[in-house]
Amino acid sequence: MKSLAKLPLYIVALILLIVSGYPFVYMISTALKTQSDFFENPFALFTSFNLENFLNVFQMGLSRYFLNSVIVTVVAVGAVVIIGALASYPLSRMNFRFNRVLFLLFISGMMLPIHATLIPIFKLSESMGVYDTLLALIGPYIAFSLPISIFILTQFMREIPKSLEEAAKIDGCSHLGIFRHVIMPMVKPALMAVIIYNAIHLWNEFVFALVLISSPESMTLPLGLQAFRGDFAVNVPGLMAALTLASLPILVVYLFSQEKVVKGLTGGAVKG
Repeated sequence: MKSLAKLPLYIVALILLIVSGYPFVYMISTALKTQSDFFENPFALFTSFNLENFLNVFQMGLSRYFLNSVIVTVVAVGAVVIIGALASYPLSRMNFRFNRVLFLLFISGMMLPIHATLIPIFKLSESMGVYDTLLALIGPYIAFSLPISIFILTQFMREIPKSLEEAAKIDGCSHLGIFRHVIMPMVKPALMAVIIYNAIHLWNEFVFALVLISSPESMTLPLGLQAFRGDFAVNVPGLMAALTLASLPILVVYLFSQEKVVKGLTGGAVKG
């Protein structure tokens, strides 16, 4: 009886799976077709298995765009995790003057429309001499990723029992030791949530890259894909191959860490 009661839920879940999964399946299927196969059966799935499109997009510069995106994403996310964790620890575990004010100041960045800062950041990058370099992207990416990261980590750290921290103090741990050996191991789900959330956003970020990058050597994947759209105006399978290669890394990482992401995002939902 319980299974029958959940049958409508399973049906809805199956429909959502088909609706959300079909575009990705169609993208992979089209990427494996030749142009002639695509024009003959544009909507048929897996009618051919041709890897030439993937080789062509790498030869046309996708590997360079891919490497730039990896560098920008890894450096920015790494800095966000370190800075966010160091900022969240005193905000969540220490009582000091203006604690609440500082926390509200940090999370107020979540309400700031980031694209309103495009012109000032463009001018700043030019004056600093970093325009059209990866550094022009890394700085803004870190700044705009910190508010949500500090919010998630602070809320999660507040759920850690005080008794663990007091026991560590009795054993002679300093604040740095408590942060490293007690707090950080217990906030791994929140750290994973921060990493995946920001990595997906930064991997796909387009507007700042479009404004701050102009040369092909510094382009990230979203800009590179725009260039491929021009190069493959008729070659749809080639464009789909580029999109597939751009989507796979984040998709694979998320599939293997989705449980930790959900746990990290909901860790501070009860209190705080």
